[in-house]
Amino acid sequence: MCGPCTRIGSAVTVPDRAWRADEVQRAIAAWDFGELIRLLRRRSGLSQMDVRALTGLTQSFISDLENGRRQLGGRDSIIDVLNGMGLPADLRPLLLTPFTEHGPTKASDRLDPAMPWTADRMVTSLEVAVGGPMKRRSVLSALGGAALSQYVLQSAIAPTEAIAAEVRKGTPVTPRILQSMQEITDELRQMDASSGSGSLAATAKNHLKVLLGWLRSGNFDEATGRRLAAVTADTAIQTGWYVFDGGHHDAAQNLFLGALRAAHASGDSRLRAGALSFLAIHGYSVGDPRAAVTAARIGRQSISDQDAPALHTMLLTREARGHARLRAERHALAALDEAEALCARGNGEDDPHWLYWVNRGEILGQRGSCYLDLGRPAEAAHAFDAARGELSREEVRTRAQFLSRAATAQMRAGDADAGCHTGQEVLALVDGIRSARLDENLQKMLTEARQLGDAGPVKPLLQHGEAVLRERAMA
Repeated sequence: MCGPCTRIGSAVTVPDRAWRADEVQRAIAAWDFGELIRLLRRRSGLSQMDVRALTGLTQSFISDLENGRRQLGGRDSIIDVLNGMGLPADLRPLLLTPFTEHGPTKASDRLDPAMPWTADRMVTSLEVAVGGPMKRRSVLSALGGAALSQYVLQSAIAPTEAIAAEVRKGTPVTPRILQSMQEITDELRQMDASSGSGSLAATAKNHLKVLLGWLRSGNFDEATGRRLAAVTADTAIQTGWYVFDGGHHDAAQNLFLGALRAAHASGDSRLRAGALSFLAIHGYSVGDPRAAVTAARIGRQSISDQDAPALHTMLLTREARGHARLRAERHALAALDEAEALCARGNGEDDPHWLYWVNRGEILGQRGSCYLDLGRPAEAAHAFDAARGELSREEVRTRAQFLSRAATAQMRAGDADAGCHTGQEVLALVDGIRSARLDENLQKMLTEARQLGDAGPVKPLLQHGEAVLRERAMA
């Protein structure tokens, strides 16, 4: 403890020494403002009413913030709260200087992968991501750790540049043609939900290249330029997802990073949150789960002024998966509980059209996945069983993904018969679905079955599963 707060007259202040603790500075760097306030109160002897006097936040909001149930809303609110709490000037760079596990990064190691956040840099990064000139490869490369966190944090505070094109002789870009391009992106999204990424990645890349060509040389005004950037962001997110689902993780991350730039250029905070949600998937699946938590939190902060419960729900499930991978059970379950409560509200006025798939089945499936990561297979099996009746039968790939995890959970929980029965159900679904991620889940399911020996229903499952995997490898 750092001792009591300082009182100047009737005013309360946070003593400088309270800011100097490593854990406090880690909270600043992670943009975990609820944890920051909790730590500062503990180290300063402040009450929540004292924080209310300093920041203008209500006591109930402060309580929810500290418990992870609320987020600060946007750049201005964050600055107001930090200024009210008396953030020392020399610590402000921490907002763009993430900690490593060994403490704050050295000045010589502080990367600046994102700046400047210009329209030209956005186009170039996406051109590289879809196979642009090798001489531009240094513009954007796969990021991890502190560099990735810094990129995400900079996206939240960088100003948005004007995007109107100068007078050109290139293709006139009209609202009508942009609507047609958006419809193509939406149709590809629907195809992926039912049959997996398959051959969609190549098609989506070509679709994205057309949009990038217009950004580079098309003729459009400011409003149309923003809309063009928005369609580009959505298309880049989806293209990155198809690439990720195909097992090409670094290439997918580059597309997600470029999509975040395009979303920033569009001025649509919902698209920015969408890009961050896919960076979160990358983080908890194949990267750093801490980056997943950061991306999801920044995504929620960016849409704090939107009536978008479904979008908040989706981001909360991403945050929960990151916490579960870190074995932070309390935080994971709290995020899932909040996601369920928000999902029950239905869609809000600002929820985007591309988020049609968020429903109770999705939340329950993600809860089951979190329980698996937390080493609680019985609870995972129960959650997946509850999800089964809620999942759309048209979205076959999603259903097969969750049921393959359900089979794994059942077998780990000691119910071999149920696990093998669910496993056979999965194998009957996967014909025609092309997804490297699904193949990985099938492999995990069969690996779990091998641990049970070959008695009873296990042997038929293994024989069937190995035959299916051979066929899929040859397709």
